[in-house]
Amino acid sequence: MSARRVIGITLGDGAGIGPEVVDAALASGKLDAEFDYRVIGQRSAETLGQPSQQSARAAVAALEEAVQAAIAGEIAAVVTGPIHKAQAQSVGFAFPGQTEFFATRTKTRNFAMCLTGGALTVGLVTSHVPLRDVAGLLSVPEIVRVGGLLGGFLSQRKGARPRVAVAGLNPHAGESGLLGREEIEIIEPAVTVLRGEFGDLAEFDGPISPDTLFHRAVQGDFDGVLCMYHDQGLIPLKLHAFDSGVNVTLGLPFPRTSPDHGTAFEIAGRGIARPDSMIAAIQLACELVG
Repeated sequence: MSARRVIGITLGDGAGIGPEVVDAALASGKLDAEFDYRVIGQRSAETLGQPSQQSARAAVAALEEAVQAAIAGEIAAVVTGPIHKAQAQSVGFAFPGQTEFFATRTKTRNFAMCLTGGALTVGLVTSHVPLRDVAGLLSVPEIVRVGGLLGGFLSQRKGARPRVAVAGLNPHAGESGLLGREEIEIIEPAVTVLRGEFGDLAEFDGPISPDTLFHRAVQGDFDGVLCMYHDQGLIPLKLHAFDSGVNVTLGLPFPRTSPDHGTAFEIAGRGIARPDSMIAAIQLACELVG
């Protein structure tokens, strides 16, 4: 089969649920039969549920193999199983997460973390950083950069001009400056720039109070939400689509998706891990390859 129809799937940390949800997804009958699926990684020979440096090294090695295969054109997309970040970092994985790993290995500077599931798609202006640092990291160029990536992703999937809501940072979107001035000084100017630079790609609205925004998005008022920080987007996404959420890295030269859950060591091998999110991640990778 042509490499353009091959999806690479890493097992993640073999002591977790990655291998079993990959197996269940491949056996589900829900994947596109026009694609071939290449499983990358080693299964843990150790006790399930007990992560080790050996299982972490195998997970990192699988990522390295997958990204090199994608760069070489041997596979069209990568779907990654969950890894344990602390364990991986203990064996030399020098990245906050897999998103940053793929961006570094592909020398991609313009990238962003996006999650989609059910009726929600969220893009994150800041992701794996402490909450106390978020306000200082927000800027007009950064919001515009990620907003453009999100608008492009939604346009690709929707096939039309999507509606993107831009979330405020503070309660009530700052309440006209009474609860914070980031909306006035940073987010609102960024929305103006987004409309000017990417208005033909997507419709941008905001800043909008986060406490009502996600309800409106689920009801269909918006196709996506540009969020200012990690949990602002992931809490509603996981509440709305916990078993079917997918993580997507925007901006890479090839599609990269992953299930929106962790290693779940505590249930590994018990036969109760649901493969829904892995199935959705593989399906989305196929969709993005086209």
